[in-house]
Amino acid sequence: MPSKTLQIPTADGQADAFAAFPDGGGLHPGVLMYADGFGIRPVLREMARELARHGYYVLVPNIFYRHGPAPVIELPEHIGEAARPAVFAQLMPLIEAHTTERVLSDADAYLRFLTTQPEVSAGPVAVTGYCIGGLLAMRTAAAQPGQVASVAAFHGPVGADGPDLFSKLTAQVHLGHAEGDMTLEALGELNQALDAAGVGYTSEIYPGTIHGFTMSDTDAFNSAALQRHWDRLLPLLGRTLANG
Repeated sequence: MPSKTLQIPTADGQADAFAAFPDGGGLHPGVLMYADGFGIRPVLREMARELARHGYYVLVPNIFYRHGPAPVIELPEHIGEAARPAVFAQLMPLIEAHTTERVLSDADAYLRFLTTQPEVSAGPVAVTGYCIGGLLAMRTAAAQPGQVASVAAFHGPVGADGPDLFSKLTAQVHLGHAEGDMTLEALGELNQALDAAGVGYTSEIYPGTIHGFTMSDTDAFNSAALQRHWDRLLPLLGRTLANG
């Protein structure tokens, strides 16, 4: 599985990124993948490679590039509960500094770069994200309605921007919520807001999960939920991206 590290020109400098794409040459639909707050690391590279095996060019940018190349902070091999307080003490200032203005400026640069790669086919792209990356994915899709055909967010705070964001979405949407993050009442309210905005979507709580369930290097990991994530993501991409 070919992969490489790239530098994406942005308004504020150069964002380092990881890309994975299928063997054998040819052109492939593009997918922009936003990491969780822990950033680019072995588990994210493997998830990008797995998605690439299904026929996609996957670009994973370092969203905190303004603070240095990935990994921006030192991470343990396994991010267990004991390590989380120290890790989050370092991460939260980076997350808080990543304003909506920065998110949208970067998203424009990421998509411009993705769609001009020689291995990427013409046409719309998809965006997917995890944790805070799920919110970034939704913001990207809302800001680029003519370019993003589908968006998927997993265990992310996707309701943070509310109806204002939903009203701008034209992409097909899948939201996979952690049971520990979302009550049935809150899910109903979120889905009603999506309905009111006319969004085409699926939105569900993944049973028996806590925040971070897709990430195999954390205590939150749930292998059945990770498979459910692929079972939802791959058909979504197949429906919305040409030649996927």
